[in-house]
Amino acid sequence: MKRLLPILIMTILLASCAEKPKIPVYAWLGGPGNATDAEITTEFKDLKAKGIDGLMYNGGHDPATYKRVGKLAKEAGLEFHTWIPTMVQGKNPKLKKEWYAINGNGESAFDKPAYVSHYTFLCPNKEGVYNFLADLYGSVAEVEEVDGIHLDYIRFPDVILARGLWDKYGLVMDREFPQFDYCYCDQCTSDFHSKTGIDIKEVEDPSQVSEWLQYRYDLITSMVNRLTEVVHSKNKKINAAVFPGPSISKKLVRQEWNNWNLDAIYPMNYNDFYLEGPEWVGEMTKEEVAAAKNGAPVYSGLFICPKPEKKGSEKDPENHGLLPEEIGTAIATSMQNGAAGICLFTPRRMTDAHWVAFDEAIHKDYSQR
Repeated sequence: MKRLLPILIMTILLASCAEKPKIPVYAWLGGPGNATDAEITTEFKDLKAKGIDGLMYNGGHDPATYKRVGKLAKEAGLEFHTWIPTMVQGKNPKLKKEWYAINGNGESAFDKPAYVSHYTFLCPNKEGVYNFLADLYGSVAEVEEVDGIHLDYIRFPDVILARGLWDKYGLVMDREFPQFDYCYCDQCTSDFHSKTGIDIKEVEDPSQVSEWLQYRYDLITSMVNRLTEVVHSKNKKINAAVFPGPSISKKLVRQEWNNWNLDAIYPMNYNDFYLEGPEWVGEMTKEEVAAAKNGAPVYSGLFICPKPEKKGSEKDPENHGLLPEEIGTAIATSMQNGAAGICLFTPRRMTDAHWVAFDEAIHKDYSQR
């Protein structure tokens, strides 16, 4: 019996370690740039060791890039989803100028994008746009190493910016303004007129026309659900980064994502953009879990502060985010309100103090909600 006791104790300890809880964790990451395979592998193994289970990886449009990086991700034990913008596309010979969205002033996102130069949004009502995206995502989904397609910018431009961004752009967005309101191209307005009998260009305040709001929601929803069919035909999963809500996402960017046929939802619960504390992340997660179509799992997206010591003096909200002492609350409230896991934006913004607090938070049992 004395000989068996040490073995018994060791067995119990090993079992205890094996049963240590850990929540699922994903991360948005970009690359590869000029990084070598060895450099990529080192980073991937480090992320895996720190508790990351899968990547939403942005590497452009070339399937060969995803095959190369995906192989290294698999070798490191990571899931690999390709993070590729949808409605925002740079100038591309495959895309016609007339396929870009038009605002309420008649200006094209191709020539005069809203807010920032990269806001060159396409119109979701153009069959050529769908064909371009179907070919893009279909070709990437055929890569063996790819687990899923991750849609981003699957929306219209922000008709109203999150409150935390108003000062950055010198705007007071207490209502919808035509220069930020899309899409008023001839096809969208004529199709809407045929469907409803309403000439939206003659309406004094289009924001008050509920049918016009729903029409734009439905254009994005149709695009997503058609792309879902393409990706599923390749036997791959499809998911998306979305605005919080959908109460917020509908109001700000015309995303009625609760009607999307996705395998998972990744809401960008970036509390600082809405001038809220970390507890707000849990409040939004509760709404999102209840709203997700067919019970699709929700992975709460967390925005990390890269330089915690400078947050108080940093004017640009893009450099705000969760402090090390806040990340535990954001994770806990997400999980306690039904999230399947979390997603970091981004692990490269995490400080040593973040990682310490993160490690403690992801290894707690949140099953008792």
